[in-house]
Amino acid sequence: MNGRTIYLLAALAGGAVLPIQVALNTLLRRYVGEPMQVTFISYLAGTLASLVICIFAQYQLPATTTLTQTSWWMWIGGCLGTLYVWSTIFATPKIGAALALSLTIAGQMIAALFLDHYGALGLTKYTASPTRIAGVVLVVLGVSLVAYVKR
Repeated sequence: MNGRTIYLLAALAGGAVLPIQVALNTLLRRYVGEPMQVTFISYLAGTLASLVICIFAQYQLPATTTLTQTSWWMWIGGCLGTLYVWSTIFATPKIGAALALSLTIAGQMIAALFLDHYGALGLTKYTASPTRIAGVVLVVLGVSLVAYVKR
């Protein structure tokens, strides 16, 4: 395995668990009710799991001085995650997991292409070359096929 393989596998595994998360959250909604209530439960469980992992791995808490050096907008990531989880819980029962996640992936690819191209939010710049743009177009075409089949 080369040095990059572990990162590729981690990203693949992260993507592979998303449909399972969506299915579990959609199932939980049947018992709990509203998508935002399920989102709260999902994040509470995730927070507890993260805490256990940090304790088990013996990660130290970040220093207060380090946290005060951040900007307020750097903390929005959790809010964006809440929007993502809520949107999948909200949409999946009506459009299905495949279409909900394919639209999610298309949105991720389009946004990521712009973030990479401009090196936004501290990311390394990767030019939106014709090949990369074609890759995103193919993802969007794939979403179109999933949406067409769902009709």
